[in-house]
Amino acid sequence: MKINCKKLVTTTYGLFFVLVLSFRVAGVNAQDEVLILGGNGWHCGEDPHCFNRLHPDIPMAGHAEPGQMVILKTRNSIDAQLDPTSTYVDERFSDPVLGTVHPLTGPVYIEGAEPGDVLAVTIRDIEPGLFGQTRITGNAFVGDHISGPFSVLWRLNRKEAVSDDLPGVKIPNSSFPGIITVLPGPEQIAETVAREQALSDQGGASTLPQSAHAMPTNICGEQANKNRECLRTGPPREHGGNMDIRYLGVGSTIYLPCYIEGCGLGVGDLHFAQGDGEVAGTAIEMDATVTLTTEVIKDARKLERGPHYEGPARLMDIPSRRFYATTGLPLKDAGEVPPDMDYLDSPNVAALENLSKDISLAARNALLEIIDYMVDTYDLTPQQAYVVASVAVDLRIGQLVDVPNVGVTAILPLDIFDDP
Repeated sequence: MKINCKKLVTTTYGLFFVLVLSFRVAGVNAQDEVLILGGNGWHCGEDPHCFNRLHPDIPMAGHAEPGQMVILKTRNSIDAQLDPTSTYVDERFSDPVLGTVHPLTGPVYIEGAEPGDVLAVTIRDIEPGLFGQTRITGNAFVGDHISGPFSVLWRLNRKEAVSDDLPGVKIPNSSFPGIITVLPGPEQIAETVAREQALSDQGGASTLPQSAHAMPTNICGEQANKNRECLRTGPPREHGGNMDIRYLGVGSTIYLPCYIEGCGLGVGDLHFAQGDGEVAGTAIEMDATVTLTTEVIKDARKLERGPHYEGPARLMDIPSRRFYATTGLPLKDAGEVPPDMDYLDSPNVAALENLSKDISLAARNALLEIIDYMVDTYDLTPQQAYVVASVAVDLRIGQLVDVPNVGVTAILPLDIFDDP
């Protein structure tokens, strides 16, 4: 009897490994056995199943049949040791840590997948690591108002995250991968590098290829001849990547365009919880073990603007019985230039007190209001409130048509706080 692994959904690893053992005892086909990748060494460079750049020449770490159960042991977003008792010293951290972001597990070659296909990836289970971390980083959304450095270390289990740095706060488990990606092909590499370089040349923020701490070193490292082609994992693109969408939890299916033979699936940047926007620059970053299955879809609609996804409606809910919310409009003080508009060098922006249909400015205002509310109501510091916003507050669009003032609302789940 052949067991269909694709339809198996497990909730605990004890049951999962009993099932795996029973598969092997029963002598099922090799394609039905579990593929396990990652988790070796202290950091990405010591793990043959780890990479932190995107290029079609990166060799595959393993092969999987569609429907086969795949287990990926992933590393946290900066590839750091989060255990506070660890004595390991990472020499890479004497340099800027940016080059280590983000370690991904894979790539996985999916048998039968060809350019033009769509790869469907279904998240079956996520086992959190023991510790997580949230930091206010340099790319924080309102870092001009609330700056770091400030960091929170979380203790994690299957149910919740708690921290001595944020007493009285419990964040429910809403784990998901920040990054799910396929490898771009040569054409996608050339187009991406050209458009992001053009943006950078005009003063816009971009994440250009950089070889420091790049993995694999023989393709993307400082001495490699392809290092100016290896894409950074920071921004999401048409191939997927660092989408940081909190709704991609267990039970969701993500649809990715396939550009090369086998697609080259990679997963990483696991988050225990995140609010819409990841506004401090990080969520609850963690090591984790991800279980997934794949399906190759032939003759599918082309995904030219970005990945699609679907899943149970429960993934859209806030984890709380009650909430408090603020609203934001695209209003500002005269003379102020929002940081994300500074590169446009427009005197009109500085002079205006109201911008037309600017959803980013509306989101900033809603976020600052909810942070002020938490400071006033729960006696948090601005930095503590900012971290709570990054891991638990959802920024949602109210409307986009009532010119000039589009609207954003910031929703704070109240059940995360201990009762007074």
